[in-house]
Formats: sequence, structure tokens, C-alpha cells
Amino acid sequence: MSITSKLVLIGALFFSMSGVAQAQTDSCPEILQHSFNRLQDDAPQNLCQFKGKVALVVNTASYCGFTKQYEGLEALYAKYQSRGLVVLGFPSNDFGKQEPGTSKEIADFCFNTYGVKFPMFAKSSVRGDDVNPFYAQLIKATNTTPKWNFYKYLIDRNGKVLAAYASTTTPENKGLVAAIEKALGN
Repeated sequence: MSITSKLVLIGALFFSMSGVAQAQTDSCPEILQHSFNRLQDDAPQNLCQFKGKVALVVNTASYCGFTKQYEGLEALYAKYQSRGLVVLGFPSNDFGKQEPGTSKEIADFCFNTYGVKFPMFAKSSVRGDDVNPFYAQLIKATNTTPKWNFYKYLIDRNGKVLAAYASTTTPENKGLVAAIEKALGN
């Protein structure tokens, strides 16, 4: 094979691989096209890994009256994970400075106190001028900003934001559970 033929083949392979990467990005809903560091070890995580799943997105805090909701969120995740639910936790210090800790402190608290195994991400802002880009999209899609810790957004398997839920809506709430089951296809 001549050097020119090899270069043509390499070029074709390169463009083919670029097309595969583009197709993977294209198949990921726009709402999930964000990366955040994982809470436990700061490893970058692309939210596209959750495409095709129903996502319950929650801004969390360790020192809040609603913190006990971690238990219910973990129970939801454990019950419905095999059917396609993922709970995504975003610690935030935006409300009452109730999440002052470091990533390690938050991760240890969540796991040791509530056995949290659902994906959690590094602390970020979920409102205001420093809102993270994922939350900016959630706010735009629902026309509602988190009012306090443990505000929830439900996203379907296709990346459509279905609803926002107040902090007072517990993970056990019949309406929330029904909406999750409907999104899962029950």
C-alpha cells in the first residue's frame, strides 16, 4: 500500500471516528450535555452517561431541616434504579449557608449518615449569578428557580424536564412517586 493510500485511509478513519463521537454527543439530550466533578473524588463526570434514564435532580445541604430527605432519596434510587431511575445530587451552599463543608466532608456525611449511593457532584451554585449551567437550563425549562435546599426537578428518558417540586415535597410523596413511575413507563 502506498503512503498516499495509507494517508487517505487514516484520514477516512479519523473522519469516521469524529462522526462517531459527534453521533454520541448528538444522541445525548441537550439538558445532559454538562460535566461536573464527582463529589467523592473530584473525577470529571459527563451527565450524558445518564441519557436514557429518568433523572430526579436535587440540590442538597447537610445542615438543613430537609436533610433527612437523603434517606428517602436513597430509598427511591434503590427501589427504581434497576428500572432506569437515577437521582442526581448537587450540594449547594446557596440557602442559609447550610452546606459549608468540603467535598470530602459532604461525601462522608452523606454516606456515613444516610448511606447515600446515588451520584453526587461537587458543591456548586444552583441560583443567582453563579448558577451552574445545568441548573440554568432546569430553571429555564420550568420557569422556576430552587426556593430552598432539596428542591427537585424530574427529567424523562428523552431529556425533557417534566416538573419541578418544592423542598416540602418529600421523596415519599405519592404525586412525585406516581410521576417517576409514569416516566419510567408504568
